[in-house]
Amino acid sequence: MASPTRLPTDPPFLRAVSLRRDWVASFDAFPYSIPAIKNLHTLDLHRNVTFFVGENGTGKSTLLEAIAVAEGFNPEGGSRHAMFRTQDTHNEDLPRKLELHRNKIPRGDSYYLRAESFYNLSSYLGEIGGGGYGPKLLHEQSHGEAFLSLLIERLSGNGLYLMDEPEAALSPQRQLTFLAALHDLVRHGGQFIIATHSPILMAYPGALILQFSQAGIAPVAYEETEHYKVTKAFLTRTQRMLQELLSPDP
Repeated sequence: MASPTRLPTDPPFLRAVSLRRDWVASFDAFPYSIPAIKNLHTLDLHRNVTFFVGENGTGKSTLLEAIAVAEGFNPEGGSRHAMFRTQDTHNEDLPRKLELHRNKIPRGDSYYLRAESFYNLSSYLGEIGGGGYGPKLLHEQSHGEAFLSLLIERLSGNGLYLMDEPEAALSPQRQLTFLAALHDLVRHGGQFIIATHSPILMAYPGALILQFSQAGIAPVAYEETEHYKVTKAFLTRTQRMLQELLSPDP
């Protein structure tokens, strides 16, 4: 019997994540020394779409990966059935010290997309004859086409989806296609946690945007993100900014 579909107005599959701080031996050691992790107590998540945003090195991918591993996903991405390993680069300690606050809702689907290792996942799926990603093998498509095949052909909704920089292979036009597909999956019960640098993706209406910084993690309005402000400033004052950036004394 198919799992009943969660509605967008229903409680989320994963409502929050906590760090068991009394289990941490030292907050001076990586990854606990990262301010976002060091200051983490309980992080509430949106029932539909939560974005992790911030500069490189602020801990977005580190926390997202830890949540994925704690959820039972392969650290390199895929479904819970993806059993492959090419290189151990993930932190094994942090997932053990996270407490995931789940609601008891049946899931019909779940997936972890890690852009950095998507090529390895595609190779693994090609070797085992993994289907469900459209008529072409992932390696027979461009990087961007393969990403969209995953989103449109493989994911079915009514599940928890973790995505690390899904915009990495997508043109601006394809990011708009991504937004439309994301919305369709949300309407069919999908809950998303997405680490991104894309001001296009994080514009999704009603999403919770969590800013990772030296001060920790805090909600931020879309127009107050550095991604929005820098992109808008560059597009509206292109020549002036180029002159400033490329002058002998910038």
